[in-house]
Amino acid sequence: MNKADIPFLSATALGALIRQREVPPVEATEAYLERIDAFDGTLHSYITVCRQEALQAAHAAEQELARGEYRGPLHGVPYAVKDQFWTKGLLTTGGSTILGDFVPNEDATVVARLRAAGAVLLGKLNMSEFATGNSVHHPYGTPHNPWDLRRNPGTSSSGSGAATAAFLCATSLGEDTGGSIRNPANNCGLVGIRPTWGLVSRYGMLGACWSMDIGGPISRTVEDCALTLQAIAGYDPRDPYTAQRAVPDYRAGLTGDIKGRRIGVIKEAVEADFLQPQVKTAVMQAIADLGTLGATIVEVSIPILPSAAAVTRAILAVESATLHHDWIRTRLRDYDHNVQIDFLTGAVMPAQLYYKAQQLRELTRQQVFAALQQADVLALPASSEPAPLLPTGPGIQNKEDARQRMAGRRSFTGVFNLANVPALCVPCGFVGMDGKDIPIGLQLAGKPFADGLLLQVAHAYEQSTTWHTRRPPIA
Repeated sequence: MNKADIPFLSATALGALIRQREVPPVEATEAYLERIDAFDGTLHSYITVCRQEALQAAHAAEQELARGEYRGPLHGVPYAVKDQFWTKGLLTTGGSTILGDFVPNEDATVVARLRAAGAVLLGKLNMSEFATGNSVHHPYGTPHNPWDLRRNPGTSSSGSGAATAAFLCATSLGEDTGGSIRNPANNCGLVGIRPTWGLVSRYGMLGACWSMDIGGPISRTVEDCALTLQAIAGYDPRDPYTAQRAVPDYRAGLTGDIKGRRIGVIKEAVEADFLQPQVKTAVMQAIADLGTLGATIVEVSIPILPSAAAVTRAILAVESATLHHDWIRTRLRDYDHNVQIDFLTGAVMPAQLYYKAQQLRELTRQQVFAALQQADVLALPASSEPAPLLPTGPGIQNKEDARQRMAGRRSFTGVFNLANVPALCVPCGFVGMDGKDIPIGLQLAGKPFADGLLLQVAHAYEQSTTWHTRRPPIA
């Protein structure tokens, strides 16, 4: 196989060729490093590329395979992680200059598990500062969307979206507090799953909001996403909030059969006045396609959904300000302008407002679970719009600027992190914007630990369409 073609393989296909000894892990790693060299100066998807470490890991994988020591379907496959996860001996910045010299002495559990699976770490991916999702200025370069360099690849796992879509890694990890896996997946034409809270360990992950943070895969196909989730999921004694339950075989569940499954279309989402008509048309067609595949389509209601963004931002502001209490007092000016506003807001928010937000969160959870009594899977747009233009200017300047960040598209994702249920984005079409095709995504959500069912439904849809086969212009 031509070396330059290797990065365009799915992680699943590459893993199979590596196992068959048709593609050496070193050659695969070199192919990705060459693409990073060629394109990341424009995209700024990486903060750190660990070239020598990656090649050493690839050599080790080759030697293991030569000895017949096969670790599984990701053995020798190059991947990258959001710079929110600790990596032993490698810079871990959280997208901030405040941690510009932080080098952990151990791996985050998810990184350790991917290493144990034989995957090859290429580097650390760019992100909004401390995963707040509001940064305007990125100290390590502003990430760009490979479908249109003027557009946002998604926050806060922006580098994960950009690098995966541009074939600068085979699969990646992001982190989702209020939509930061699903939003990059939507903006970049990828598959991303926010796992059930408690399915994936958070040990060694820089926190944004304790009660909602969760790491998960951003991949080019559903099968790649399933393999990545398989590698990182499961109980971890170092994270007492992980569930002590067996992890199912997610890949084996991708049967293509969704006959009889009930898909609940959320009325408040598809009828939202801020939902762009072209996005609505594409999403409703995708839902109709699920019906053609044998699913039963029903309408469900989550009345509080339009307020989910505001509730999410209120809780995030308080919890993140608590995490950053000391630096807010001593290093406030080292944060991005918008992050300063977020943290100061959280630091002075009255207790009764935080309490009210928690009450609304419980109401949200009740409504989501009521909807899930009527349907196996909930369906709605992943965002109300395609990838927006990159933010410019000084950032939040007044109350209206702040209000805009607490409404609209964020409610489509926020409703599920408030309920702490799994939610997934899968590509469902494109919208023409300024002469370029910009991807959009269908969001699916389910009951706690129904992650496998979401992957099954998404895979059935994906395999009936060709959206996932398209490449961005930069590729």
